[in-house]
Amino acid sequence: MSPGARRQWADGEEQAWDRLGLAAPADVCSRAGASYDDRSGAYSLKVFSAAITVNPGQREISGSGALSDMLLGGLSSYSRLSILWYLAQAQDIPDSGILKNPRDLPGGLIFSRGSHALPLERLASEYGHDGAAFVSRGVSLGGKPCDYHDASVKLYPFPRVPVLLVLRLRSYEFHAEALLLLDSTCRHHLPMDVVWSTAMMSVLVML
Repeated sequence: MSPGARRQWADGEEQAWDRLGLAAPADVCSRAGASYDDRSGAYSLKVFSAAITVNPGQREISGSGALSDMLLGGLSSYSRLSILWYLAQAQDIPDSGILKNPRDLPGGLIFSRGSHALPLERLASEYGHDGAAFVSRGVSLGGKPCDYHDASVKLYPFPRVPVLLVLRLRSYEFHAEALLLLDSTCRHHLPMDVVWSTAMMSVLVML
């Protein structure tokens, strides 16, 4: 990530912290599907299958366990911004059930720009010979098996932002391919650049 991008990311975190700190906890919980502890002043949010704690007063994000360590460690450049903006902006609206390639969403051209391209080829290479392992990994993250193509799983990086990952297995005729689809409502819950970081996090956590 370039210095300019890191600066924008840091500024985005600060803005999200500010918005979250001013929000009424009951409103945040209703919108985002989170819970709030009055004593600690912290929210609890399910991120995939990990319980993440967000304390606006102390501006701390924490969790315990291997998945939390991964999210808040190696994947922190994607997870922190995504978690904060989800709590700050998520809306109390149901999924539409309309699946979209993220490039087809308003502002979705970000998914086609150089380093912003999702590493779906890596995902296909990792699981292209083993659909059962692909689904098993998704289920271990709190996902649900689906019936699309050779193998598919719906992940929940956040309660109101489902991410569908679809795999076509390697065969004599075709290379393995992976596809990521988002519910059309995702743009109501997150700014588009944060939709991208959530999608990136969803692919990388499978790897």
